[in-house]
Amino acid sequence: MILERFRVDGKVAVVTGAGRGIGAGAAIALAEAGADVVISSRTKADLDTVAARVAETGRRAHVVPADLSDPTAAAALAQAAVGEFGRIDIVVNNVGGTYPRPLLETTPEFLEEAFRFNVSTAHALTTAAVPLMTDGGAIVNISSNMGRVAGRGFAAYGTAKAALAHYTRLAAYDVAPRIRVNAIAVGSVATSALEVVVNNPEIKAKMEGDTPLRRLGEVSDVAAAIVYLASPAGSFVTGKVLEVDGGLQAPNLELGLPDL
Repeated sequence: MILERFRVDGKVAVVTGAGRGIGAGAAIALAEAGADVVISSRTKADLDTVAARVAETGRRAHVVPADLSDPTAAAALAQAAVGEFGRIDIVVNNVGGTYPRPLLETTPEFLEEAFRFNVSTAHALTTAAVPLMTDGGAIVNISSNMGRVAGRGFAAYGTAKAALAHYTRLAAYDVAPRIRVNAIAVGSVATSALEVVVNNPEIKAKMEGDTPLRRLGEVSDVAAAIVYLASPAGSFVTGKVLEVDGGLQAPNLELGLPDL
């Protein structure tokens, strides 16, 4: 049956930024599809909540609180998976994000920080995991539609996410055919990161109106795409960036920054 191809029974996944939002949704979805998970973020209480949801599916979660802005901490998660579960099959490089900032206030240090948090951490975990993925596997990087469209204030974030998207293509070529590497360019998703928007009816309505599908994304929309790319259902897909963004071809949130 076709649905069996979306199962990841007996596999082990590492999910970064898994305390809330897309990371939490990805961990729970992979557990529902049959995987045990290593979950990491800064806040242990958030991770414990996700671990309880994973336990409800009958799978196990190993909680690793860590500051994943440090690439060394991200890399350590690969060995944590092998140490706890004896294997690693799936990596979801979800941690990332950078606050908007006007171009002339975007210092080289701020740009480098954005790159480290969105790209270097993914590279650190990827290179640590690949030698341990002895039965092959799949890596899914969470990029953004701001990595392919232009909007004021997003020079650091958009540049970093564009780099992550192309890193995905390059890494996929390096590790094929044993391991697949793909990315998801995420649009506006209703998570705590967009809480201000979601709680403002006027801004929310404007964003929905500027999205071809006339709604914001849900965590489950992205989680389903992650399961597809990580499972045998996506076994003939590598080096690709899947756009899960409601059809956006331009930003649906303008910061109102004036001309210089």
